[in-house]
Amino acid sequence: MSTLVECVPNFSEGRNNEVIEAIVDEVRKVKGVKLLDYAPDEDHNRTVVTLIGDPDNVKEATFNLVKKAAELIDMSVHKGGHPRMGATDVVPFIPISDITMEECVELAKEVGKRIGEELNIPVYLYEDAATADYRKNLADVRKGQYEGFFEKIKLQQWKPDFGPAEMNVKSGATAVSARVPLVAYNVNLNTNDLEIANKIARTVRFAGGGLRFVKAMGVMLEERNIVQVSMNLVNYEKTAIYRAFEMVKMEAARYGVSVVGSEVIGLLPMKALIDCAEYYLQIENFSIDQVLEKRIVD
Repeated sequence: MSTLVECVPNFSEGRNNEVIEAIVDEVRKVKGVKLLDYAPDEDHNRTVVTLIGDPDNVKEATFNLVKKAAELIDMSVHKGGHPRMGATDVVPFIPISDITMEECVELAKEVGKRIGEELNIPVYLYEDAATADYRKNLADVRKGQYEGFFEKIKLQQWKPDFGPAEMNVKSGATAVSARVPLVAYNVNLNTNDLEIANKIARTVRFAGGGLRFVKAMGVMLEERNIVQVSMNLVNYEKTAIYRAFEMVKMEAARYGVSVVGSEVIGLLPMKALIDCAEYYLQIENFSIDQVLEKRIVD
């Protein structure tokens, strides 16, 4: 099996298609890399890109994407519903085949160092690549967001791992990591009361005493005039999608609110959906090998 690493950079533009295509096109230019998906979100004003390939080419494509985002995105005028601190906000490397997490950590460090030195952007390592325990959680690293980082970056404990210890006005700061696959999953509610979504998010997420591998926040979907509980399931095998969905639905009922739909952002492992089908259909003794497409691929 060939060596494959996945990278899922998120950049802070989800509305200007010309800018989005110019940034994503940097991935298409590099041989040995496959662009699997990119998903712009107007409300979040953010685009999630998924690319895969051999480590060296993925490193090159990722850096080129970050460089192009720095050229085309001005964070000083950016507004959106998702927490963010940079033009390219996060750059996680994920082991897929014949590559270890330790090797992905080295990739994160190499790309992070290059972003810091060549683009003059402060870089923070998080998750498995973090240089200190208090930097592992992305929410802690990103706290304060772009606007708050001009003061935060001056604190000794928040000195960047790479790049200048001074905020880049145009490009902000970037977080780079190595991590396991996560599922970005959102649940939409039939209310425009953002406080209800925030209360549910606080209850559902692990930091609020909720599900162990869930991060959550409330988001307003302006175009639809409804709110959303936006979640990252950082270990979908230990906290399944259906468990997060059912808890959001249960908590929403407390406020007389119901679920009107949900969405997955970007790509997710097949097993994450198979687990949901197995749960809701109450299938007994089911194996993923019973999926026709999987048998064909194998």
